[in-house]
Amino acid sequence: MPEPLRAVIDSTVLVSAFLTEGGVSAELLRFAREGVFLVFLSEDILTETEHTLGYDRIRERYTYTDDDVADFLNRLRIAAILVDQLPNLTVVRDPNDDMVVATAQRAQAAYIVTRDRDLLTLQQYEDITIIAPEAFIAIVRE
Repeated sequence: MPEPLRAVIDSTVLVSAFLTEGGVSAELLRFAREGVFLVFLSEDILTETEHTLGYDRIRERYTYTDDDVADFLNRLRIAAILVDQLPNLTVVRDPNDDMVVATAQRAQAAYIVTRDRDLLTLQQYEDITIIAPEAFIAIVRE
């Protein structure tokens, strides 16, 4: 049996999964919970997710509580493999993107799944393919 795919899911996809239950991002998390592929996260990615879900402009459009966010983050901590001691990388102009790449490198992940344009523009970093959720889910479904 082949080894499962290893992927880092960044905060853009995690926020989307939280806000849109029927969407591709949420479906990806379901596949991960079922063990179809391995998800690697870092506390930095979880912190960025929590920070983004705290924005007033998002809270004005969606109805959720701080407890909903805390519950979501706790479920992610259980479902994912958390990596720490991230290498110092400067790959993209946004340091928040660098920590996503660093998480993937530390996890020896084959994929970074993101909606971040700067990351998607890279397409590849060393052995890591940077891909949108729609493209990744097509691979997972194979």
